[in-house]
Amino acid sequence: MGSLILVLLFIIKIVWWIVLAHVVMSWLIGFNVLNRNQPIVWNIWTGLNRVLEPIYGPIRRVLPNMGGLDLSPLVLIVILYALQTILVRNAPMFY
Repeated sequence: MGSLILVLLFIIKIVWWIVLAHVVMSWLIGFNVLNRNQPIVWNIWTGLNRVLEPIYGPIRRVLPNMGGLDLSPLVLIVILYALQTILVRNAPMFY
């Protein structure tokens, strides 16, 4: 059971890094540092959106409309941190 917890923690860490890359890339696109017309930027951007949109969608439906501010990545990071904490605190029960 300990191996399963380690795998879940690894998956949480990967999702956290993907969310962080998406947020940083959205800032860089928003400030015109990156151009979505470049093929590599477009491929990375659409790939990140395809991975994260199924996760962001339910969060966006629950959150109130904040205008142009999207808080769903922040909420997802908090959820990932909570899951990580729950797994780490309860791990000794499974050994």
